[in-house]
Amino acid sequence: MYTPDRAFWRNRNVFVTGCSGLLGAWLSEKLVDAGAEVVGLVRDHVSHARFFREGIADRMTLVRGALEDYSVLERSLNEYEIDTVFHLGAQPIVGAANRNPISTFEANIRGSWLLLEACRHHSRIAQVVVASSDKAYGTQPVLPYTEEMPLQGRHPYDVSKSCTDLLSQTYFETYRLPVCLTRCGNFYGGGDLNFNRIIPGTIRSLLNDERPIIRSDGTFIRDYIYVGEVADAYMLLAERMRDASTHGEAFNFSNELQITALELVNKIRALMGRNDLEPLILNEAVGEIKHQYLSAEKARRVLKWESSNSLDDSLRATIDWYKSYFKEKDARTGAR
Repeated sequence: MYTPDRAFWRNRNVFVTGCSGLLGAWLSEKLVDAGAEVVGLVRDHVSHARFFREGIADRMTLVRGALEDYSVLERSLNEYEIDTVFHLGAQPIVGAANRNPISTFEANIRGSWLLLEACRHHSRIAQVVVASSDKAYGTQPVLPYTEEMPLQGRHPYDVSKSCTDLLSQTYFETYRLPVCLTRCGNFYGGGDLNFNRIIPGTIRSLLNDERPIIRSDGTFIRDYIYVGEVADAYMLLAERMRDASTHGEAFNFSNELQITALELVNKIRALMGRNDLEPLILNEAVGEIKHQYLSAEKARRVLKWESSNSLDDSLRATIDWYKSYFKEKDARTGAR
């Protein structure tokens, strides 16, 4: 179980891109609770997002702008005297990337090199944690993914994360920018409003007395990790970056549990007592990797990190969050 090093975080000036997203909201909240002075980059004000709805935004400083605007990034780092950066900002939806790769490449690739360049020119920067992804590995002949494997994304979203990862390594190798990379499985938890993702989509369907939808054939295998646990891992990594030997390194974070889409949906159905609603299997997923899961051995060995959340307990907490969210939403709109 991770406990923040409050002496490290107290009054530390931290910049978080993607702060209003699923992971960004959880991480920002934990950073503020640990005593950090958090500055977040926000492109859109999504009023029903957890970040705004639960008052996290009110506890930190917000900068309005896009990742692709270098002047905004440079000004933010300089004026707020930032020394720690968490780069989470990205277009995160695989389907959206397939439909419109240009906007994904602009945000995920161009936005990343602009942020790294702004960090390079800011002398106070001591830690930069960049969110890569298990998708950066692409399809590999041997699993699980380990950090030594080549980055070979083939589809738009996967390629954008491979590029983000390689750009970060470039800035370390060439300029000695103090960067570390995180590669995680699929996040889930309260606050994810991208309902085309399997966990929030399934929960919403079951709450609405509808059959849950599986876009693939149900056999695609992933590992899933609770978003609160990921936020803890990011903070631990930043703390460990006081040791310069970690700089330039990538770390997988995973509970190392493999589960198919159908098994996951059936688990949620059982936890919600809705085994009466059979999943609808569309078998229409394209441009996605069939089998992915990560080894977290390096994170255990180097960072002394270990997953401590059970899938069932974390899914129960997630289900409870959505029940509360939709109850409040229905009360607001007068729905019955």
